[in-house]
Amino acid sequence: MPKINVYLPDELAEAVKQAGVPVSAVCQRALEQAVRRVTAIRETVLTDLDLDQPTGALTYLTARTRAVLKLAADQARAEGAAAVGTEHLLGGMLSEGTNLALHVLRAMDIDPAHAGRDLALQSTSPAETGATEPRSFSGPAANALEFAVTEATSLGHNYVGCEHLLLGLVAEPDGRAGQVLRGLGAEPRLTRRAVTAALAGYVHLRAQAQQPDPAAQAGQLAALAAAIRHELQPFVQRLERLEERLGPDA
Repeated sequence: MPKINVYLPDELAEAVKQAGVPVSAVCQRALEQAVRRVTAIRETVLTDLDLDQPTGALTYLTARTRAVLKLAADQARAEGAAAVGTEHLLGGMLSEGTNLALHVLRAMDIDPAHAGRDLALQSTSPAETGATEPRSFSGPAANALEFAVTEATSLGHNYVGCEHLLLGLVAEPDGRAGQVLRGLGAEPRLTRRAVTAALAGYVHLRAQAQQPDPAAQAGQLAALAAAIRHELQPFVQRLERLEERLGPDA
């Protein structure tokens, strides 16, 4: 039977050892599920996909996430791309403009407009792709969507929102969107913690006021950003101490 190495963060590896988790069996089941989902996503024909009533692996997308996919497909079509890539998914997220993922980025001191500019610098011209109608998701985009489903499941959520898609894009190693986001500081563990804090704060804010006026909403968003920054502060301090030890030449 082929052997695959699985690399874990130190803290998780130690927790797995202490709990006595059967790593091989758990990994096999998780990989089987992931293979089925990512295969279904890759085999999805976009021209046959009804995002108003999605099926299969895309069933639990929120309305905003479906809007992002529509915008991504439109962008890929405008560029003459053969497939919807991670750059189109991130572009759709930025264009949608109201989703929680953008609030998470701002709370991490990442300007969505900056991300859009960096993404544009890495864009592929239509002449290089040669297609007029995207018919499927690219391999990296399918993987990012699968990661989004996995992130939602691991957080105990029965839906896939733009915040999960952000985590999927950051975790996907090969797509241009992940390269742009990580280059701006959206490291996977940091982003996951920011999303968790944002979701907790969002639930709290909704409980306080279901339909706030614009001024109250602005104040609540500022409070949400402050809560996320507070949650991220231990990571920032650790990075600063590490930079001090490494010195200015690092």
